[in-house]
Amino acid sequence: MTEQRRDAGDGRDAGERSVPRAPEALEQAWDDLVATARRSVSDGLVVGTSGNVSVRVGDTVLVTPSGVPYDRLGPEDICGVALDGRRVLGSLVPTSELPMHLAVYRATDARAVVHTHAVHATAVSTLVTELPLIHYMAAALGGAVRVAPYATYGTEKLAENMLQALRDRTACLLQNHGTLTYGTTLPQAYDRTAQLEWMCRVWLTASSLPGHTPTLLSEADVREVEDRLRGYGQPGVSEPEV
Repeated sequence: MTEQRRDAGDGRDAGERSVPRAPEALEQAWDDLVATARRSVSDGLVVGTSGNVSVRVGDTVLVTPSGVPYDRLGPEDICGVALDGRRVLGSLVPTSELPMHLAVYRATDARAVVHTHAVHATAVSTLVTELPLIHYMAAALGGAVRVAPYATYGTEKLAENMLQALRDRTACLLQNHGTLTYGTTLPQAYDRTAQLEWMCRVWLTASSLPGHTPTLLSEADVREVEDRLRGYGQPGVSEPEV
């Protein structure tokens, strides 16, 4: 759901115009988060203020605010909450999808979460209950990507459905809504989102040819790739590019 402002002004609560300076680690994490959010726009994964990004630093979750275009976000717009949802940094209202982000952090070892309304992934979410195994890079997401049943944006029900779909996975589709991925870093979470959108596009393209059914991989094929990916790439690189 496209984020909407919670007030008629600049997104800040009345009487909360001054923002205390955050620790350096949080400031750097905020800069990285804003850069990731802006990249999601330039890469076509979100439109306007749809979608949201978060990163966990200790017990603080930095998250994009509600209804503020990413190109307008600066250091003074830092938005942080505790794991129970209490606002601990900044004066902007957090994204309405905060329940989803917090649910991921409470249930997994995630340090970053990316949610988008990517076109091809959203289209696939309306057609199937699981993205067919069209490419072996499904292994990088834990296997076949499930579709979480539809629930109204910003609700605990949506967060609950999402967690079920994420079981043993690092990505899921949200029915008639979009994508959600997580990782140990922002680049990893973002790369998983891009990979998921690409696989959805491949499947839609292959499925659109009249008289042809795409050849799919088996679960055994994907498990074999999972084993190979564990030793792939350069030391210190968080996500393989195969």
